Amino acid sequence: MAERKAVLLRLDPAVHDALARWAADDMRSVNAQMELLLREALKKAGRSPKNAGPLPRRGRPKKID
Repeated sequence: MAERKAVLLRLDPAVHDALARWAADDMRSVNAQMELLLREALKKAGRSPKNAGPLPRRGRPKKID
């Protein structure tokens, strides 16, 4: 999997709070919720990148022995 990009995003506090509540309802982090929403918006607009990897799996990573 390619290295993930870090992005600084400034949000209105009320928007962040609403997003955080939505993410919690879906048992996701705010970051994962934002990525999901952005991917859906790209798909809806017909702009999905063909080389985008899958969404990372939710939950803790598997333990490596």
